[in-house]
Amino acid sequence: MAARAILARIRSVPEGYVTTYGDVSRGAPRFAGSVLASTGDEVPWHRVVRSDGTLAQGARQRALLEAEGIPFRRERVDMREARIPPEALRSD
Repeated sequence: MAARAILARIRSVPEGYVTTYGDVSRGAPRFAGSVLASTGDEVPWHRVVRSDGTLAQGARQRALLEAEGIPFRRERVDMREARIPPEALRSD
């Protein structure tokens, strides 16, 4: 999957939902991480979390997610409530 397609999938995650690195780059979640590492705030990077709901970017990411109403269970996103189904993501 090309970086362009990964970015399109991330941009398709609506406010109030999250997705995982594996959902945006099936079979290559680390590639999704490297794509995000090279982008800026024009991409809603904070909506991408690890599959277990933990955050890669800590307090800054949590603040942005909480501002969107994302539910947490202790230190993790409540994935049962906040995860958008992978098939709902845009695929270019």
